[in-house]
Order: sequence, then structure tokens, then C-alpha cells
Amino acid sequence: MRLASFNVENLFARYNFRKNFDPQTSDGFSINNLAFSINNETAKQITAKAIKEVDADILALQEVDNLKVLDKFVSEYLGGMKYQHKMLIDANDPRNIDVALISRYPIKHVTTHRAERNHNHTASLFSRDCLEVLLDVDGKDFVVYINHFKSMMGGRDNTHNRRKEQVDRVAEIITEQWKHNNFSGNYAVLGDFNDYIDHHSSLTSLIQHSGLVDVGQRIPDDERWTHYWAGGNEYRQLDFILLSPDLANQNNHAVPQIMRKGMPFRAERYEGERFDFVGHDNPKASDHCPIYIDIDLA
Repeated sequence: MRLASFNVENLFARYNFRKNFDPQTSDGFSINNLAFSINNETAKQITAKAIKEVDADILALQEVDNLKVLDKFVSEYLGGMKYQHKMLIDANDPRNIDVALISRYPIKHVTTHRAERNHNHTASLFSRDCLEVLLDVDGKDFVVYINHFKSMMGGRDNTHNRRKEQVDRVAEIITEQWKHNNFSGNYAVLGDFNDYIDHHSSLTSLIQHSGLVDVGQRIPDDERWTHYWAGGNEYRQLDFILLSPDLANQNNHAVPQIMRKGMPFRAERYEGERFDFVGHDNPKASDHCPIYIDIDLA
């Protein structure tokens, strides 16, 4: 089974209003849900190429507008990939960028954490949710926790506390749900963590959690990057797959892969093949790379 995470960067829609169409008077509050197209179609065609190249069985996504947009993207851009099972729950982000899941395996149960509040009870804790999905993988239960933590926009230090609070809560969820069983089971925490590992990292409670294994550590240091920030010419790993100890042990030789064919040419460290139509800056598949790993369930 191939498990992957990919921040698809603003998978939005735009409405195609027919001539002389006024949605306020013609359709009242109901706009035809079929009358829209995926925004930035050339870039999203490259995004689709990246997803097809990875060919994951279970794919966690970040920055998806809503479930209808996801349905349309899967049917029109990923035709034939047999992603019959999709999940997205609208959360709290003001930009409407949500986490989502597409899967070839059936979904048994979904838990959202979007209603949780921060420690001061002044705002939502998760702007993009911690989406918890239980899947049936050939008769075995597999739980994924999909995340998109607070971005570093505005400064890494300035956003550290908000991001750390989200990270710490996910670590707490893993403890609450799995410690009673000595963290034995098939589960993974993955997504765009929006921080990297060093002594100032906000990710410590997850990366060092006794119930999680950062299998990205199996990749050589200089090959772990999943994101390029031109403003600081920085190559960083912001996207992670953390496996349960059982899964990490069961797949002790499995090494995550990072697919960079959709990265813009400005990310000069990557000298490999790129998809057609990728530009110096734009268009591109995303500002992130998909990360994926092949595993067998325990």
C-alpha cells in the first residue's frame, strides 16, 4: 500500500457564469454546483500529473477548497485512478483551505477536531482541522491523522506558539487513543507541518513522541526537503509522514520518496526531469513536493 501526503497549493474553483446570468436574481441562493471550473487550470493539470506519478493508494491533501471542488478535480483531472473514496470537512480557515483525503480503500469512520478551542478559549485551535479517518485496508483497520499546521507566514518565531499548540494537541490525541494499547496498531500522522526540525522547532512533541516514528529520518539529510522558499533560498522538509511503531517496525526497510518533477525551475537544487509546462516560477504542481512511502500493515 502506498501512503502519501501532498499540499496541492490552492485547489480552488471559479464559477462559469453563463451570459446575462445573475446568481442573486436567477437562482436565488442556489448556484449550479456544476457551473464551475478548477482555478488556474494549467497549474492544476501539473498538480494532477504529480498525483498520477506518485500513484498513492491513500493520499492526504492540503489546501483544498471544498468537497465539490475535490470531486470535480478527481473526476476531471484524475480520471481512471479509481479514487472512489473522498473526505473533506470544512473547517475554520478564512481562506477556505482544508485538509482532505482521497483513497482506493473504503472509509469506515471520520472524526473531526475542528470544534476544539485553543487553551485561552479565544479561537479555534485547528484552522485546518486534524482530520482523523479510519480506513478498511483489506480487512485491517488503518487510521490516518491529516494535518496542516499554522504557516510560518509572518515569521517563524511569531507563529511558533500557535503552531506548537496545534502540534502538541495532535501528540495528545495520539497518547489518548493509543497509549492504553502501548501504541500498538496501524496509524499514521501526516501532512504539511509548516516547520522543520531543529532545536527551535515547534514539532518536537510529535517528532519525539514514543508512539510515532519519523520515517523521513531514513532519507539522507540533504535529500529530505519538500519545499523551496525563494525569499530565503531555503530548502526545507515541511511535509512529514509519521508511522506508528508497529508500522515502522513492520516496514523497517521502507524509505519515503519525494517527487519533485512539478517543482518550478527556480528550485535549482533539483536537477532532475520536470513535467511539461513547468515554469521558472509558475506554473508548477505546487510549492510543496508530494512525500510517499510503500508499507504493509501490521
